[in-house]
Amino acid sequence: MGLVMNPAQPKVMFQAATVAARAAGRLLNSKAPQRKRITYKGKINLVTHVDSLSEQTIIKYLSKRFPDHSFLAEEGGATRGTTRSGSEYQWVVDPLDGTTNYVHGYRVYSVSIALRHLDSTVLGVVYDPNLDELFGAIKGHGAFLNGRPIGVSTTASLSQSLLATGFPYDVRESSNNNLDHFSNFAVRAQAVRRAGSAALDLCHVACGRLDGFWELKLQPWDTAAGELIVKEAGGKVTDFSGSAFDIFQKEIAASNGRIHKQMLKTLSMTCQDGRC
Repeated sequence: MGLVMNPAQPKVMFQAATVAARAAGRLLNSKAPQRKRITYKGKINLVTHVDSLSEQTIIKYLSKRFPDHSFLAEEGGATRGTTRSGSEYQWVVDPLDGTTNYVHGYRVYSVSIALRHLDSTVLGVVYDPNLDELFGAIKGHGAFLNGRPIGVSTTASLSQSLLATGFPYDVRESSNNNLDHFSNFAVRAQAVRRAGSAALDLCHVACGRLDGFWELKLQPWDTAAGELIVKEAGGKVTDFSGSAFDIFQKEIAASNGRIHKQMLKTLSMTCQDGRC
């Protein structure tokens, strides 16, 4: 049986996560005007030296504060243990969510940090350094934007909803590329946006700017913080079938709760003969 978490611990850890996220965000913005050293993890999946620098900044700070904790980070840094074997605490880190935007100078990107205790996410922080917006949540204590409580929208109809999504990096090679779902939602929702940072999309659902979000083939660091923030803001997060979401799954549907069944119904549809 794992150790029982001290009620004061999440607040201390949350504060540490906010410090780390803001430091990483400052680094990203300070390096943004410079020409990036770019490598590819796939045909269109970019990584820059700034991703790695941001990750190092976060891990260095948090590992000093919590030396017994493990990390699961996008660029592979300090993956000591896991929540399932080894340390009971694991930080899940995306040092730069929106790398393609960053490389092109499109200023929509974020830093995402979550903490897992055993198999449960207990806190999440997502920082938008361009707008200086820090979204956060502690399990059981609500969701916040720059310290102020936030909540999901009250939109009840899919046809009046503003949604967001994204496309996987293998969109050119795989038929499971989200284009069918995009087509289905495009003719049923008020509008669909594709901004390029899943972590921010989830936070925008949490604060009511978006009514729903769906995507597939994401990684744990893309969704760990944002999922908790949506839930703590009163929203709903599942897989495409409506089952409980897990950050190690490849499908996520998040909403204000009111349009969730309509979203799942749309996600169950298929395109036939080129018509959706």
